[in-house]
Amino acid sequence: MSLKIKNPKDSLVSMTELVLPNDTNTLNNLMGGRLMHWMDVVAAIACQRHSNCTVVTASVDNISFRQPIQLGNVVTLRAKVTRAFNSSMEVKIEVEAEDIPSGSRFSSHSAFFTFVAVDKAGRPLPVPAIQPETDEEKELYDGALRRRQLRLILGGRMKPSEAKELKSIFDIQ
Repeated sequence: MSLKIKNPKDSLVSMTELVLPNDTNTLNNLMGGRLMHWMDVVAAIACQRHSNCTVVTASVDNISFRQPIQLGNVVTLRAKVTRAFNSSMEVKIEVEAEDIPSGSRFSSHSAFFTFVAVDKAGRPLPVPAIQPETDEEKELYDGALRRRQLRLILGGRMKPSEAKELKSIFDIQ
């Protein structure tokens, strides 16, 4: 079966949520776990759009909370696939918060998640390749292999000496 090459824009998902009292901690800020849940959902939808398959979360990169998101803020999450490998896909999620009464908006953070396309029995399935179009998409695509190798090393699934893309960065012999 031949898989059609897709563009990152084909997987773009935008999701908006209102921060309600049940979403907050005792300081009336959005709980990190709730935000991570929303990020997982928007990223999964982007990967499903790309692969036309059921997907499962394989890894989550570092998530740093730069600025608290408060009760009543509107949170917009955008996700799109940056690169596809055999059965896995890297997706970038960007999070923006907005205080509508004051008119202020800020970028909360961004992160990369990895998903794997699977069949009904949970076995990996092949996914379409990505053809980046914009300069930003090309930069994300090029960096995805380095990020993937770093994830595999940190997860104990690759030896540092095997990470060809990282050798120039870390001067690995």
